[in-house]
Amino acid sequence: MDKDIDLIHPLWLRVTHWLNAVAVVILVMSGWRIYNAAPFFDLIIPKDITLGGWLGGALQWHFAAMWLLVGNGLIYLVFNLASGRLSRKFFPLSPRAFVTDVLDALKGRLSHADLAHYNSVQRVAYLFVIIDVIVLVLSGLVLWKSVQFPILRELLGGYEAARRVHFLAMSALVAFVGVHLAMVALVPRTLLAMIRGR
Repeated sequence: MDKDIDLIHPLWLRVTHWLNAVAVVILVMSGWRIYNAAPFFDLIIPKDITLGGWLGGALQWHFAAMWLLVGNGLIYLVFNLASGRLSRKFFPLSPRAFVTDVLDALKGRLSHADLAHYNSVQRVAYLFVIIDVIVLVLSGLVLWKSVQFPILRELLGGYEAARRVHFLAMSALVAFVGVHLAMVALVPRTLLAMIRGR
């Protein structure tokens, strides 16, 4: 029982975290290949960092990883809500605390002494990524089954606007992952905690 008290991340959180990581890598790399088939910015993603080999292969990878992300994401949200972890870890939010923590982070003074406690920057970042993934899924539904989701398509401004929303939400997710990995490199204990739970 004492071991459970010392636990920073329960098993369900660690499993969903790593499954989400796998899903996101596959989705981003296959999504880049799909984007290259019909780019709308003056930007082509190098083929060496895409997945699928061709448009059909990329779509198959993308759809497979989509189901993993959606199913795993729902499990993550249900467990967070049912356990009370969502309200305990991510709230309350304070604009003043957020600004203070951002300034401390920029000065290299943001404390990570207690890995069980999320600072305001982490709270906002993790809540942002949850919302961002929801936007990715909703805009992805429009791209996948546009005719079946006409109201959602119109709310997003039409099919072409949904493509741009999807791309920008993916870009935000990639930026989050980049910052997340940089923070893990700066505080390697966080990686151990996400593997061992403590």
